[in-house]
Amino acid sequence: MNKTAIVTGKAAIAAGKFLGLNKIEFIDERGRARVWEAADRPETNGAAVIIGHLMPSNRVLLTRQFRPPTGKYVVEFPAGLIEPGEPPEETAKRELMEETGFAGLLSFSSPPAYSSAGMSGESSVFAIIEINDFDYQAGMPENRQEDSENIEVFAVKIGELAGFLKRRIADGDGVDSKLLIFAMAQEFFHV
Repeated sequence: MNKTAIVTGKAAIAAGKFLGLNKIEFIDERGRARVWEAADRPETNGAAVIIGHLMPSNRVLLTRQFRPPTGKYVVEFPAGLIEPGEPPEETAKRELMEETGFAGLLSFSSPPAYSSAGMSGESSVFAIIEINDFDYQAGMPENRQEDSENIEVFAVKIGELAGFLKRRIADGDGVDSKLLIFAMAQEFFHV
């Protein structure tokens, strides 16, 4: 009996401009040949998800934008795809500036993690960027989003995050699962 599963083949089923659908053949832990279907993002090294932490006000930066697969606006952490050859930490700094207009100091970068491993091999690196409130006393800076983006930015006190998300959901918005888990941890474990 084989004790470790192993991928034995991968073939493209369909490909679009930004996503691919693959058939993955593998041998499971019991030695059985199996098949799985999964989506991927060719030509990227995953994504960087940014927790922009404004201090000393203890606020976190959030974005809101229309996400066509959900059919609604979704509130989420700033994030973006890691360009080929770009370190994830640089992606985090670049995307934070593009989406929110804020800049700060990187204090943490996680190893790659998978948000939907049953559907996609896409990984995300989580970066915490500490932002000095005193650098932004004039208010929210102007972001530098791409022409195809229409991103709204919020700075929400961490202690008020759960209530903020509940109101957004009541107004019809969706919430990204990574942000929801962060908010739940704050609320239930008093982090």
